[in-house]
Amino acid sequence: MKTSGHVIFWVSVLVSLTIIFAGYFNSVAEAFFFVSMLLPVVTGTCYFFNLWLVPRYLFTGKYFRFVLYSVYMLIVSLYLEMIVILLSFMYLAEYHYDNMSPISSDIFVLAITLYLIVFLFSFILLIRRSMARERTIESLREAQIRNQTASFSVRSDRQMRTILIEEVQYIESLGDYVKIHLDSGETVITKERISKLEERLPDVLVRIHRSFMVHKHKITALTREMLTVGTQELPFGRAYKKAAWERLTEEEGNGVK
Repeated sequence: MKTSGHVIFWVSVLVSLTIIFAGYFNSVAEAFFFVSMLLPVVTGTCYFFNLWLVPRYLFTGKYFRFVLYSVYMLIVSLYLEMIVILLSFMYLAEYHYDNMSPISSDIFVLAITLYLIVFLFSFILLIRRSMARERTIESLREAQIRNQTASFSVRSDRQMRTILIEEVQYIESLGDYVKIHLDSGETVITKERISKLEERLPDVLVRIHRSFMVHKHKITALTREMLTVGTQELPFGRAYKKAAWERLTEEEGNGVK
């Protein structure tokens, strides 16, 4: 969840609890003040449980420690809620118990409220993690399909042309067109953007510049500033340099000298 998402969530919790508790206080301002004192306890418990206990112990199978530390968390959070009740007694009731709102002194209700928010936060994180996992799996599946591709087809000279991946030396962008340079010295020109072509080609073809993709096994010389494919020197683009360099040097035997 991004920072903006966290802010929106906790502002929503603050507003919602203020509205819910307003009926139990003399004014909305008192309810807001009480919820503002309670919110740090709720927030700390949520983050400790979901970002530390769950990934560190539950997801790693350390169930005994997870239960043990969860019990500790429960005790500490209840202790902190009692401090909130004490502050409410001091500042809202002015040390007069009869002036206290029943809900502000009911530790059971406050504990239920706290853990409902904790579990709501957990549910949201679980949904987001599940969606992120699905996106990752789909991305890996698409990458696997691309990497198994031995050829691709483009329209050139008003007819479809099938090109073997291993025939390609590099691909050059010409705006709305691309020029595909082959081992034979032939060039194939097709009306297609290089970014669209990149999406359907395997990882062996690496984008090094907004205008160039190269077959990494066809590289004969490589420096930090440029590379050579056949007799053609091609520069790295600033936006692509880091990722391209990592992909070109990630394995031995990739043809780089």
